[in-house]
This record gives sequence, C-alpha cells and structure tokens, in this order.
Amino acid sequence: MGRWICCLCSRAPDPLVLLLVLALGCDPSTAATASPSVPHVKASYSFGRTFLGLDKCNACIGTSICKKFFKEEIRFDTWLSSHLKLPPSSLLSYSGNYTDDAKSWRLVDITRLTSKYQHDRADKRICTSLLKTKTCSLERALRRTQRFQKWLRAKRLTPDLVQGLSSPMLRCPSQRLLDRIVRRYAEVPDAGSIYMDHLTDRDKLRLLYTLAVNSHPILLQIFPDVEGWPFPRYLGSCGRLVVSASTRPLRDFFGTAPEVAADLALQLLGVLRSMATNDLNYFFYFTHVDAGTFGVFSNGHLFIRDASTLGIIDKEEVSQMIDGQQEYRDIFSCLTAECPSAFVSCDSIREKHSLVMVCQELFPKLLTGKFLPPVQERINAFLRRCARGLGNNGDASEAMAELAEILKPLRSCDSRFAYRYPDCRYSDKY
Repeated sequence: MGRWICCLCSRAPDPLVLLLVLALGCDPSTAATASPSVPHVKASYSFGRTFLGLDKCNACIGTSICKKFFKEEIRFDTWLSSHLKLPPSSLLSYSGNYTDDAKSWRLVDITRLTSKYQHDRADKRICTSLLKTKTCSLERALRRTQRFQKWLRAKRLTPDLVQGLSSPMLRCPSQRLLDRIVRRYAEVPDAGSIYMDHLTDRDKLRLLYTLAVNSHPILLQIFPDVEGWPFPRYLGSCGRLVVSASTRPLRDFFGTAPEVAADLALQLLGVLRSMATNDLNYFFYFTHVDAGTFGVFSNGHLFIRDASTLGIIDKEEVSQMIDGQQEYRDIFSCLTAECPSAFVSCDSIREKHSLVMVCQELFPKLLTGKFLPPVQERINAFLRRCARGLGNNGDASEAMAELAEILKPLRSCDSRFAYRYPDCRYSDKY
C-alpha cells in the first residue's frame, strides 16, 4: 500500500496526496525516478569521406560548411524518407534542406563542380602524368608542380599565376579582379587584404584547385547577392561539394503561362544589361548558355544559376589583360577535361555576344507560341534578327530596349510574382 501511494508522487501535485505522501515518509525524488526512461534513438547518417570528397583535400574546394553536414543541419531530400540513404554519388547536383536553428528549414542546392566520373579521371591523370603511378596523394603531387611553387612564393595573386587556366573568368584577368578574389575568398577568415599573407599553403592549394576546376563558387563569393549581383547566395563548401541557395532551372518554365514567360524574359534582359553595365565597370559575358544557366527563386526572381561559363573583362584595367595566355599549358589547365581549345580573343568580345546566345538558345523556348498573333509575330521577327547577330551595326542596348517594349505590356501584377508584388501596383516601373 505504501509503495502504491509513493508512486503517486510522480503524478499531478494534488495537495492532499502530497500530505499523505509526507505522512508515510515517501521520498518524492526517488518515486520520480522509479520508472525507467525510454532512450531517444537518433538516426545516424554516415557520409564517408569519399562521398563529400574530403578524402581528396586539400585538392578540393573547402571545408567551411562541413560541420553543418555532420550536425545534420544540411540534409539531402532523400533523408526525409524512411530509408535515410544518401543519394548516389554519381549525380552532379542534389536538392537539400538547410537550417540554422533546427526548427526552420530552407531549400538549398548541393552541387559538384564536375561529375564524379570527371573528377576521378582527372585524379588518375594527375597521378599518371606527375608521379607515373595509377594512385597517389593528389595534394603531394600538385604541390610539386611549378605553378603551385610559384603560388607559395607569391605575396599577391597576379595574372601570370592564373595564366592558362581554363576558367572563362580568367581568360582576360586584371589585377583588380584578382585582388577582389583574394580579398573576398570565403573559405578563409576575412582579412580584407589584397595580399595572400593570410592564406596558408593549404588555402592557396584549395583556391588554385577551385579556379582550375570551375570558378562558379568563386564568382558567388566575390559578387554576392546581398550587393545586388544576380547570383544565388554562397553558403559554403565541404570537400568537393558546394552549397548555395536553391533555384529552379529555367527549363522548368518553358511551358509556363504567357504572363510568366514575359516576366522571366524581361528579367533575363535586365540581367544581361547589368552584366554589361554596372558600377564596378566589369563586363560579364557568357561563353555558353543552356536551359540550366539561369534559375528562378520561389518568389519568381530570376538569377544566374550556373556561373561557370561567365567571362569577365575589366573596363578599368584593359591594359593589364593577358591575351594569348592560351599558349601556356600545365596540369592545372586540364584538371577536369582535355585541354581546352584556343581561347576567344578578349578584344573580339562585344556587348551583343551574350544577347545573341540567349536569342539562339533560350528566348525561342520561352516565348514561341505564347501570345496572340500580332504580338507573337513581332517577337518572332526580333528573335530571328537577334539570332543572326543583329546585323553589322546591331546595338545590344537598343535591341534589348526594343524587345522590352514588346514584353512589358504582357506581364501581370499579382502574387505569383512575389519579388515585385505588391510594389508593382503602385509603381510605373512595372
């Protein structure tokens, strides 16, 4: 009887019960722990260093976001299933979820700079060409190269140190652009300096490796979205995986409603204008565009989803560009594929270059067959002329203004366009 009454201590604190317990000499603290607690079993996710690419560091991108992976604050969508399996390592990109407080989650894109197959081929080529073996320590092999030895001795990142790298961003490098890379490199503590004194040997190898493989994450770091640049936010890297804000590729919108297509086309024109004319006097141009180059956020805002094919020409330091750098070749020039063919001359790039590409590859898929005959005929006529190069005297800014005037009356103002709604109801801009 006394034992039964004692167990009442763990129930609701009724005053009469407490008096009875005290009278019988029961210890409430003992009663509260009498029932064994059920252990909380937490699912365990095992990455393996190979999946992330950490086994290849420091021939990798970085480690700034690794803790998020291992603390399960970044989760692949497949982790939300009952099987809790990692996705195949052969994929180039993954959809994921990211949190800072374990309560609210947001979508992110988790991507590889190249496919794992290309990475593996490149890794074997490094070992075979540099150490004459099928397997080796990639870091040890790359450290022995002449280029990296120059990087170790350098106080400042100069055009000769990136000469011959395949990244379009570095085909016409200026000292001002390279200083911006060092100053804003997000995989190291921010030193705000143009000198590489704050970079360790490991940091220099990671930066060189990233620039040699794919400059996409570097562009996201040095031209951040918070400053108005049309790129998704860079969240960090772990091994050979990059995490950035999530966007849906433009290909998902080719069959969309006419007013949405008109809105996206106008935004695309705006991105091209900002890439050609901006406050920093950098001229951005595409070397290739496809249905995955641009992406759309959940609020309808269009961004550059894949910056790997962007070239940059510095309007302020034209004299410092290296044209003809394609003559230099080493292992870093061909890390992910065969050595590229001769580069397009920096002097031959014109403002209409990117517009013509978009007219050839994207606008027809986005705008064809969407509107009533009079308007559609005007759009079709423009696209034909644009795809042919706008003629000898074609001016890109005038051409973009012409298409914008056709498209502006076709877009609507409603909640589907959250990035500009309800502002569009009170502004002539929209």
